[in-house]
Amino acid sequence: MKNKEIRAEVITIGDELLIGQLLDTNTFWMSAELSKVGIEVIRKSTVGDNEADILQLFAEAEDRADIILITGGLGPTSDDLTKPCLQKYFNCGEVFHPEVMEHLEDLFASRSRELNESNRRQAYLPTACEAIFNKVGTAPGMWFEKADKVFISLPGVPYEMKQMMEDSVIPSLIQKYQPVPRSYRFLLTAGAHESMLSDKLAEIEPQLPPYFHLAYLPHLGRVDLRIGVELGENKENRLKELDHWTNKIYDSIEQHVFAREKISLEACLAKLLEARKLKLSVAESCSGGYIAHRFTSIAGSSVYFKGGLTPYSNDLKVKILGVDAKLIEKKGAVSEEVAIAMVKGVQSLMESDVAIATTGIAGPSGATDTKPVGLVYIAVAVGEKVYTKELKLTKKRSLNIELSATAAINLLRIKILDHKDLKTNKKIEHYSENKFEALD
Repeated sequence: MKNKEIRAEVITIGDELLIGQLLDTNTFWMSAELSKVGIEVIRKSTVGDNEADILQLFAEAEDRADIILITGGLGPTSDDLTKPCLQKYFNCGEVFHPEVMEHLEDLFASRSRELNESNRRQAYLPTACEAIFNKVGTAPGMWFEKADKVFISLPGVPYEMKQMMEDSVIPSLIQKYQPVPRSYRFLLTAGAHESMLSDKLAEIEPQLPPYFHLAYLPHLGRVDLRIGVELGENKENRLKELDHWTNKIYDSIEQHVFAREKISLEACLAKLLEARKLKLSVAESCSGGYIAHRFTSIAGSSVYFKGGLTPYSNDLKVKILGVDAKLIEKKGAVSEEVAIAMVKGVQSLMESDVAIATTGIAGPSGATDTKPVGLVYIAVAVGEKVYTKELKLTKKRSLNIELSATAAINLLRIKILDHKDLKTNKKIEHYSENKFEALD
């Protein structure tokens, strides 16, 4: 089956997933790992603890995919239906696996627990399957083959599933299907929406070879570009091509790229602050401390983060930051002028090299005829210079908080890069591959 496109479907089983009691992280991880080796996940499905629904989904998945990966429903209780459903689907009996029982006895003994009858039943598996050893848990996995199709059932516990995928399942799938592996490069962008980036790359995309894949991965306030290539037999040449096209794409959107690997925007700015030996302070009104939270969530942030204030009320803006009360009365708290006064005030108060301030109407209330929900002003101070930006965002409060924080962090990043003389005589272009590239 070499060089054939290998298609997989991931099925998660359990009522707790459907009603939101448990977050499904398994399919996210499995899809990424399968993609690396050249197996394309074409669908992800979730089904409750209902035998008829499970059996119907098995049949549908078999029609669509070469590989059907199933997680969940392998526990010892009566609502765990995966094993009996697979036994029914493959029309087979069950057989005792002494090696599984030996593992269960050793595992329970090591935990000073009694191995009851329900747990002993886990050593009985359908006769049509091969057991997949679970060295960190009680439920073994199952591997079924039907013509060229494979059904693989794994526990829903993430660390058990991952161990079995890495140690057994993925190596076995590679051996059986011989998929063509892929390699990826990433360009992380901020300050440009998906369609804008697509327009800038309109001439390049048609030139990409057929074995290349360019994907736009939008997030709140930013878009990641993933450039992938099928490696095939000419791995070294394909990797050189990948670097060539990645650089070509980068050259077209350079002003929007903040990193060439998976890293958060705030972590990228944190590296920049550390490299420049700069101290940051923030004054947040509409973002309510969210910017400070994003930075202090990074280990070691005390190196560059001096502190943050949340002067939500106007009197605190006046008393703590020194904003002129007459300015607020004349221009309103949500204004470019007040944002400037706030950022100057917090920079002076905390004696920081750079600073961020936000003021706006996050919503859903507080709007006026001239200042609607979603109107935000951000200001950043870099040395003695201040830069501002007006944002017109959404009607949803949580989105406005996150989007304004992202925009403010990105604006400060850009303006620091523009200042060659701020604590160094070299210009740092962007964070890339765990290091900064310093250019004269």
